[in-house]
Amino acid sequence: MAARPITLGIDLGTTSVKAALLRAAPNEPSEFVVLASCTRAARAEAAVESAGAGPQGREQDVSRILQALHQCLAALPRQQLRSVVGIGVSGQMHGVVFWKTGQGCEWVEGGTAPVFEPRAVSHLVTWQDGRCSSEFLASLPQPKSHLSVATGFGCATIFWLLKHCPEFLKSYDAAGTVHDYVVAMLCGLPRPLMSDQNAASWGYFNTQSQSWNVEIPSYSGGRFLNISTSVQLAASMPSGFQPGQTPDPTAPVAYFPYFDRTYLGVAASLNGGNVLATFVHMLVQWMADLGLEVEESTVYSRMIQAAVQQRDTHLTITPTVLGERHLPDQLASVTSISSSDLSLGHVTRALCRGIVQNLHSMLPIQQLREWGVERVMGSGSALSRNEVLKQEVQRAFPLPVSFGQDVDAAVGAALVVLRRHLNQKES
Repeated sequence: MAARPITLGIDLGTTSVKAALLRAAPNEPSEFVVLASCTRAARAEAAVESAGAGPQGREQDVSRILQALHQCLAALPRQQLRSVVGIGVSGQMHGVVFWKTGQGCEWVEGGTAPVFEPRAVSHLVTWQDGRCSSEFLASLPQPKSHLSVATGFGCATIFWLLKHCPEFLKSYDAAGTVHDYVVAMLCGLPRPLMSDQNAASWGYFNTQSQSWNVEIPSYSGGRFLNISTSVQLAASMPSGFQPGQTPDPTAPVAYFPYFDRTYLGVAASLNGGNVLATFVHMLVQWMADLGLEVEESTVYSRMIQAAVQQRDTHLTITPTVLGERHLPDQLASVTSISSSDLSLGHVTRALCRGIVQNLHSMLPIQQLREWGVERVMGSGSALSRNEVLKQEVQRAFPLPVSFGQDVDAAVGAALVVLRRHLNQKES
């Protein structure tokens, strides 16, 4: 009997990095089994300052993201890694990282196996970045896209850097999401490849023609792909497209002993932001200012425990601490405050309810019923770790609700590659 294929999924999220190994289920190729998984906190925002962007800037240290990635991969069973037939990569959308082609990384000894470390690479400007004001965005060319441009979008960030920090861009000639960077380093790509999904998330990408808005004049008066710098945007490809065999010919084969049999799909984004994690991070920072050191995981678990016991609250929290894409100046607010609703349980319950109500406002139950929706599926680590969010989802959507297991973005990335491999075998 032929061995069932195994695929590896990697997710480079905003707060953590995940890796998962999947195998096709016995007697049912359409199903899968999670063989092993690992999660490591990235802690990539520590000690990172956004030069020129002020307090509105949100950047992450790419070296810390890679450290978390290497730790995840080192924790997976080596024997199963040797059987991997494909790798899927996902990560946080919208953000941009710059690097110098041919100098983006260096392979070094990492203990159990060689690892690659960033060299001529910028910080990652994340989707949470708020440096592009409403006035600045209004001054940009109108995109030919189904999406308007918002702060935190890759192209908006490039325009901002072009105006405010033009010397910065002269050090690099490639740009992409952080997961595009990882794929480019593993495959040794001379030019990064970006999924059409991620390209759209940057702005100025036409999904119908599958092309960047190259004909639109840039902020500096030049053409979009020649914005007075040597930086070129990535070539766009459909999600899951195979950019090449891994690894980079200069990379030590010992990094992944199965490289000669493995393909790696163009990186996609399968996850979103985590408002609650941002709130917990702010709480821990406040405690640190008071001289108290508490682990974020401890704060998170205490908040959830308190809210589980607090079944209802009159407190109302609008959790848009970063604004909305269409209303960037509409920030978070707290209303209906009373002395009886200020406990940790009330605040956490109201925060979770606000998160779910924000989602519900985009997909109200009336609309779902008109579309014939009969069931709601919930996935992601936010729901799997938070019983209060689950309760609020069930309250907001009066339909049968199912919460999946082993359905984080790393598993999704591995599943995309697994399905592609099985389809190729059938054809």
